[in-house]
Amino acid sequence: MSRGQRNNNPLNIRHGKSRWEGRTKVQTDAEFVTFVSMAYGYRAAWKLMETYRLRLMQAGMSYTLENIIHRWAPPEDGNDTRAYLRTVIRLLDYKVAGRQPLPSPSSKEGHRVFARILMAMTCVECGIRMDEVDRESIEQGWRMAFGKS
Repeated sequence: MSRGQRNNNPLNIRHGKSRWEGRTKVQTDAEFVTFVSMAYGYRAAWKLMETYRLRLMQAGMSYTLENIIHRWAPPEDGNDTRAYLRTVIRLLDYKVAGRQPLPSPSSKEGHRVFARILMAMTCVECGIRMDEVDRESIEQGWRMAFGKS
């Protein structure tokens, strides 16, 4: 089992200023947030995707997969950002260019697009296959993040 799976944090969100809803009372990992369930880990990921959208717009940048991955796994942190992006694009079963503008994650279209993106990012982060990703937790996380039923 990967670290992201053990922590119920499938995208390996690091500790920071955010006090995430659904965090465990005792944080057992010094580097990454530990959540009470995968759904809460995905809730945090959905919220971060929306936050990235707002920050990129404020900076006058496009909300694209390339810009999201560059922010998520920056090269200055020792990541192979280009390989991460190529892997995510390869795992998506529809044609998506890394520079194509994306919809808001909270929208109906964004939900459809980002559910697949989060699945692919989970594969990269946890070293698992697409068919091993907990799709129901992604859906629960979206509903919890955006108050949708």
